[in-house]
Amino acid sequence: MPHKGCHPNEFTFGILIRGYCKFGLPLQGLKLLDKMKRMGVCPNVIIYNTLIASFCKKGDVEVAERLVERMREDGLVPDVVTFNSRISALCNSGKILDASRIFRDMQIDEVFGLPRPNVVTFHLMLQGFGEKGMLEEARTLTESMKKDGIFFNVQSYNIWLCGLVRNGKLLESQTVLKEMSENGVQPTIYSYNIVLDGLCKNGMLGDAKTLMSLMINDSIFPDTVTYSTLLHGYCTKGKVTEAKNVLHEMMKRGCIPNKYTCNILLHSMWKEGKISEAQQLLQKMNERGCGLDTVSCNIVIHGLCRTGEVDKAVEIVSEMWSHGSAALGDLGNSFMSLVNEDDHGRKCLPDLITYSTIINNLFREGKLDEAKKKFVEMMGKKLYPDSIIYNTILHHLCKRGKVSSAFQVLKDMEKKGCKKSLRTYNSLILGLGNKNQIFEMCGLMDEMREKGVSPNVYTYNIMISCLCKSGRSEEAISLLNEMLQKGIIPNMHTFELLIKSYCRTGEFRPAQEVFDIASSICGHNEALYALMFNEFLAGGEILEAKQFLDTALDKRFDLGSFLYKDLIDNLCKVENLEGAHDILTKMMHIGYGFDPASFMPVIDGLHKLGHKHEADELAERMLEMVSEGKVGNKAYQNYRELNHTKRSKYGGDGWQAIVHRDDGSAAALKNLKRVQRGWGQGSVSSLQTPKNDILDD
Repeated sequence: MPHKGCHPNEFTFGILIRGYCKFGLPLQGLKLLDKMKRMGVCPNVIIYNTLIASFCKKGDVEVAERLVERMREDGLVPDVVTFNSRISALCNSGKILDASRIFRDMQIDEVFGLPRPNVVTFHLMLQGFGEKGMLEEARTLTESMKKDGIFFNVQSYNIWLCGLVRNGKLLESQTVLKEMSENGVQPTIYSYNIVLDGLCKNGMLGDAKTLMSLMINDSIFPDTVTYSTLLHGYCTKGKVTEAKNVLHEMMKRGCIPNKYTCNILLHSMWKEGKISEAQQLLQKMNERGCGLDTVSCNIVIHGLCRTGEVDKAVEIVSEMWSHGSAALGDLGNSFMSLVNEDDHGRKCLPDLITYSTIINNLFREGKLDEAKKKFVEMMGKKLYPDSIIYNTILHHLCKRGKVSSAFQVLKDMEKKGCKKSLRTYNSLILGLGNKNQIFEMCGLMDEMREKGVSPNVYTYNIMISCLCKSGRSEEAISLLNEMLQKGIIPNMHTFELLIKSYCRTGEFRPAQEVFDIASSICGHNEALYALMFNEFLAGGEILEAKQFLDTALDKRFDLGSFLYKDLIDNLCKVENLEGAHDILTKMMHIGYGFDPASFMPVIDGLHKLGHKHEADELAERMLEMVSEGKVGNKAYQNYRELNHTKRSKYGGDGWQAIVHRDDGSAAALKNLKRVQRGWGQGSVSSLQTPKNDILDD
């Protein structure tokens, strides 16, 4: 331009700077601003606003603030566009309070000559409050906007609806939707879709269907987003049939499903194990021109891994690089016609999710070498691992005891700029715990605290388990105290570890103290009482164990996890027949179904003391229980076997053991005859096995 006698002015530079900013290159634009000044061309407010907005979009708030100061130095006054850019950037970076201060200054300023906020400013603040969960501030702002007469437009209502739905205020959002029409603002399809999305994500599918009907009555017809949202809601609930009906209705109304719609349904079918239906859907997707993308392929790959066909999934990944989605044709004849090798199909290439799925499942199957090969292949394809893939590898290596290999992977992970997360630390602590390397585990816990990574209950449970196994119960209890101080709620497994550790070293008082803490947090539940009863019984604390059983009976707990027969046996051995008899009487009075073999030690004891009449009465009651079907033995059996408890002579195989006794007891022989005469040696229906929180945990 200078060579031709033309000199650039502020418009020339403005066009170039806007071009750089449009393509996300504000630094080059900033260099042009410097060049302007050197050439004696004065920038205008528009140029500054363009640069400030671009830096704000990239999150470089500090650079944007310096540009505002520079703007003032050049004698230019920042306008409302300048301030809106700053407020937008602060809201996007989560600094809503800073944005709120600027907004307030704009509203009340009478000294510095700040611009008054416009509708865009109000919308930015309303959106920021909604995203940050500051609903009271958002409500106050909407009332202020209504007073100023700037709220009654579709955009304002839509932003407010987004805030309400984001924060779970679904009933209020439906009220606001009705309010729009009352105030003369016609809701758009976008307005309805906002509320529908919230209802579907929260499983309120009936309300969603009702809202869709209201929408149609208002002559606003559902679009692809509407149907896809409803379809996703049904799929999330596992209602594939209803989801398919939505798809049919969608197509009947002439609303063409897109890839997103089909992929939602495809994923749900694989998840539910409806593989043949998934195959048919893939075929229809291709026939109707929806095409298959990487997401579709990832769904199929994940589905194959779930059904144990990892090798087939690996083949597809390899073929995708050369044939794109046509690689799915290798699945079998039903897939052969699904895909074609056009340009679109070839662009359907594996991504990080593809490799993450494959690597994870190869590790799960113990194919470590193949998993490593896939990792190397991924790197060779210029797909660089993220923290998810690294953490997956770390977890599996640590789980398999390959801790040194895990730390080598950790070095590579940090070199690639991936920071250690809670999952990283938990995997490493688990690996070290399996090797009983407590000093190193404590070192990692200290590092977590220094780096601001908060341990969770899983982290503490690994540490407590390792300390308890090493007999360091006091250190373990200090970790429990640390959890409570930090507001991390222990679970049943935490208390189980500590109680078992104390009981097995004979420290029953500290175990009782842990039980008291557990009761206050987890409540007085069956699993907790069963744990205390069984551990105290195993430790020889017979009377204390009886107290726990008495309380459990008063609370009507299921006795499937309580080793009550062993307690009765032990009471009889220490000549406490009265205590054993009381337990049986109490259980019968409440109406429990329990193993009739529990009667035998008491019956034998009574006979030895010469109380033949009482023994016979108890034997008759035992037979009555069996004839009435009040028998519960299976759950007890399973619990004993899982806990490797020593079998007593009465409880080995439940009531059936009675018929094999050869101790010469006249009472047993008498009862055996009655048993054979009355109900034989067949199986007796038992009560349903109860859910056991400890074992599940």
